[in-house]
Amino acid sequence: MPDWLLWALAIVLAVAAGWAWSEWRRRSAGPERARRDRTRPQRDRPRPGSTATRPGRGTGPRASGRPAAPPRPRAAERTTAPAGTPRPGEVWWAEVPYADGTGSKVRPCVVLRTDGRGADVLKVTSQDKSDRDDHVRIPTRDWDPGADHDSYLDISEPIRIATSAFRDNAGSCDPALWRQLRTLPHLPTP
Repeated sequence: MPDWLLWALAIVLAVAAGWAWSEWRRRSAGPERARRDRTRPQRDRPRPGSTATRPGRGTGPRASGRPAAPPRPRAAERTTAPAGTPRPGEVWWAEVPYADGTGSKVRPCVVLRTDGRGADVLKVTSQDKSDRDDHVRIPTRDWDPGADHDSYLDISEPIRIATSAFRDNAGSCDPALWRQLRTLPHLPTP
């Protein structure tokens, strides 16, 4: 038997094994995951504003060091909205999209400016970012009593989210930090 035929057979078997593994994982995830996979729109080009279109940034979820994960449904698909309306200077739990556009995560964020359609926010992370210039420490215990340490606020770039993405009002931003944020020239003010 020629060597090229053995290599072709090995490649076909590897592809078939990958497909079978993928199908097995999809089916074992249950009907909810299968339904979500069927209804998810397929995209053949990056979304506007995704990091794939921004120079100097990565081109996917692995570029940021985060493992690839299936996207979560966007906030616009949900029908429930939280009681109250976000105001500048408040900390809210909201569905904040990932920078690379692959999905979103419910996380705390500080509201900078609002209008009838949405708000500009800064996301909060519990990871230690004390060595970075684009993050500042935010006191956490005022709005998250269960926290055992302060978090960090990403001041590099505001994120625009829809009003329907807001889930729950966590409290108010630390007044000293809010005054500091309002003096930064690259951030929108209310």
